[in-house]
Order: sequence, then C-alpha cells, then structure tokens
Amino acid sequence: MRISTWKLKLRMFLATIFLFAIVYAILMLIGHIMGFGGPLFYMLLGLGIILLQYLISPSIVEATMRIEYVSPEEAPRLHAMVEELAMRAGIPKPRVGIADIGIPNAFAFGRTKSDGRVCVTRGILRLLDEEELKAVLGHEISHIRHDDMIVMTLISAVPLICYYIYISSIFSRDRDMGLVGLLALAAYLLGQLIVLFISRVREYYADYGSVEIGGQPHKLASALYKLVYGSAASEEDEIKEVEGLKAFFVNDVSRATAEIEDLRQVDLDMNGTISESELQQIKYRGVKIGVAARIMELLSTHPNMLKRIKRLSELT
Repeated sequence: MRISTWKLKLRMFLATIFLFAIVYAILMLIGHIMGFGGPLFYMLLGLGIILLQYLISPSIVEATMRIEYVSPEEAPRLHAMVEELAMRAGIPKPRVGIADIGIPNAFAFGRTKSDGRVCVTRGILRLLDEEELKAVLGHEISHIRHDDMIVMTLISAVPLICYYIYISSIFSRDRDMGLVGLLALAAYLLGQLIVLFISRVREYYADYGSVEIGGQPHKLASALYKLVYGSAASEEDEIKEVEGLKAFFVNDVSRATAEIEDLRQVDLDMNGTISESELQQIKYRGVKIGVAARIMELLSTHPNMLKRIKRLSELT
C-alpha cells in the first residue's frame, strides 16, 4: 500500500532548515562580535557533541532499558515478524531484543540501517495480540527505514549548541556578549520546540510506514490505545526510570494518564480494543481535542494520541 507522505516530508524539511538557520544566525552574530574564532569553536563543539551522541547512544539505551538480545530459537515468532517486516521495508534484518521492563512498549535504535535494533518490553508481549504487535514492530522498523535515529541525533545537537553559547556568554561583562547570550537562550527554547515538532512528525511518518509495509491501520490504532492504558497502569518509579529515553517509545508514557479520558471517544463499545468499524466511524465522525491537550502536545515528543488515531482512520 503506497501512502502519500509529501506533506509530512515538507514539514520536516522546512522545520529542519529553520532549525539550522537559527544556530547559523547565532554563530554569525558571535563571529561579528568576537572575530572568526568564535563560530569555529562552537561549530567544532557541536560536531563533537553529535559524534559523541552517535557513538555512545546505543550503549546508553541498552543499559537503561536492560536489553537482552534473543536468538530465533528463543523468540521464533518475534524474529519471524521482524524478518518479514524488514524484508518488506527493504532494510537488513535488525537485531531483536527484549527489554526487562514492565511498561508495555517497543523501540528502535542504532547508528545506521545495517546497525538497527528493534526491541520490545516484556510488558508489551503480555498485552498485544499478534497483529497488533506486528503493526507496532512495523512502526519501529519504519523508524530505521527512515533513518530517524541519525536525523534526531543531528537536530537535537542544534539547541544544545545554542545552550552552550548561552552558558558561556551570559555572565560576560561585555554588553554585546550578554545580548548574544540572551538571543542564544531564546534560540535554544525555540530550537527545542522545533525538535519536538520534528519528532512528532516522524511518529506520524512511522505510523504510515507501518501500514505501508503490511500493518493494518485498526490494529496499530488498537495497539496504541492499549499502550496508553498499559502505560497509565505502570509503576510511577518505572516511568521515571525511562523518562530520559521516552522519545524512543511508541507513545509518550508520561502523558498516558492524561490521555485516557479523551481516548474513550475511540473505543465505542468499551471493550478495550479498536475494531476496523470503529476506526472507520472515527474517520467520518471526528474526535474532540481539548485546548489543554493541544498545548501539552507542543511540549511532547509524540503527537496527541487522538490526532494520531484519527490520522490512522484516514488510511482505512
């Protein structure tokens, strides 16, 4: 199934260009005040941060998520699904792992397509049926297919550079450098919002990718619905433990409790799943999203779940 994603791609492209324009403007301003040495230092610092993130991030994820890679003999169905989806996506089969975490979820990471790893938590294996799990795995494999790990590593370094510029200049006795520091702080805050926006767009893109390589829209919608409830029922300490890496997950586990009330709009028969007919009804009936939920979405790595399920309904 071919899905038109040009609008998503255009949004990501424009947001990325704007993000890099911010840091370029800040560096040019510093160069004007300090001479050519200033921008070069921060550019090298930024490149160093990006390289460090690129090299060590897989190890950090593995340690934090307590991942154990499993063989085809240990998890035959999981391996079979990943292999089939990777073949349809046209990428090398990723390594398959299980994270010793009760929160039901899945995630993908790695440095390149050939270094991709797809992992599920023990919680998700107990929660989803096979087709729902397959749709979620398709979402994660689409992240690898779209090189999302590399993209997010690159763009997340930009606000970080602005932050370092702010810290190094805000206490300067030089009035011009103090002004640069304030501008860098503003650029950092705006840059963070842009990074979050790009992250949300990439989640939509991965949802579409899952459907494109064989996932059923209503099964992915049902899986997302279950993951919200599963996250809300998880231990608070466990949620806090993975807070720093929640961007890797299929949904924002920290916002799950707040999303439950709104999600009652999509489970029309209240049986804990979203059927194909229910998703088709959402397509024509729509959903109501409150102002508070829209504002919270701006500060999240993931789209509002109601909006996400509504978009999936358009693929039925």
